[in-house]
Amino acid sequence: MNQLSEEKLPDYNESSNKDAKEPTMDIVHLGLDDGYACTKIALADGRLLSIPSRARIGHAWVTWIRDGEQRIFEYETEGSVYSVGAVDGEPTHFEGYTTSAMNRVIVQHAFQQAGLSGRSLHVVSGLPVSAFYNHNGNRRASAINRKIRSLKIDTRSLGELSAPPPARVAFHDVIPEALAAWYDYVIVTNETGTSLDQKRVSAPIAIVDIGGRTTDYVVVQDQGVVHGSSGSLDRGLLNVKTQVTNSIQDAFDLTSISELRISAALETETIRLHGKDHDVSELIHIARQELVERLYSETRRLLGQGAELEHILFVGGGSAALAADIASWFPNQLIAAHPAFANARGMLKYLQFVSDETESS
Repeated sequence: MNQLSEEKLPDYNESSNKDAKEPTMDIVHLGLDDGYACTKIALADGRLLSIPSRARIGHAWVTWIRDGEQRIFEYETEGSVYSVGAVDGEPTHFEGYTTSAMNRVIVQHAFQQAGLSGRSLHVVSGLPVSAFYNHNGNRRASAINRKIRSLKIDTRSLGELSAPPPARVAFHDVIPEALAAWYDYVIVTNETGTSLDQKRVSAPIAIVDIGGRTTDYVVVQDQGVVHGSSGSLDRGLLNVKTQVTNSIQDAFDLTSISELRISAALETETIRLHGKDHDVSELIHIARQELVERLYSETRRLLGQGAELEHILFVGGGSAALAADIASWFPNQLIAAHPAFANARGMLKYLQFVSDETESS
């Protein structure tokens, strides 16, 4: 583990968590992990919600025969209309997605699906480690502020009759995504309440967050981020999706194929073309193995054998999807419970017990 520089985290003690502010009845507190593949929400009442980060610009031009069957929803922000839901989604893995109109409408759709229409929200979200810190370990203030401002831009639902009022972000703070999972790990909630696990706080730990576009690494030691062993790799589950798409097009001589059809193929390992099912399990296996080998190399480069770390904690949707492939990388590794929601849960805990809500609001 290469310790080049550290950033100190906020000081913690037991009483500061016990005396943490309680959410008011009028404001909804939530953690928002607005990833490139899925958008996850953790709510203070214990609910967890995930939707695909899937949208495309323009109207859907679909009339639903029964209102209850509606699966595509339309939103407008900054004068542009987007369709969200069961659409042939446009790629989200582009530079600037985290502050884009596409991100904003997908997040608003997640709020609506969580039943937060018309509510005032206090939100903590995240950025990849390399987008949050520069190479010297300093915060990228302009990028952080752009994201804070983006979710406060008006975004409204569209509908033929009465569209639901939007959820509005009144307060927004941003933290590094993998570090959010550290907050989830050290702030423990159970039937007796919420407390800080001092043993976990004091132990050196690495977080490996395998996401859609990026895989983030954060090493925390003595409540400091060790930047020499932290960073982001521009690889994630969406690379598997892209490679499988290309392989299927080549194998079946197709010029294009819908994103929805590829998503279904990744789940079932079959694809239906020309009225017949085709086994694509081998194509998926090859793409997964290439990603796993790249992740393994980068993980070893940053963490070595991890002998001086108490644990290597794997989180993110990729850790769930690749659980069998990464199971024996380190003798002291853990996969978080419901790993896809570790960041969202940590963001909520940061909001409830650490963040100063009077700032950046």
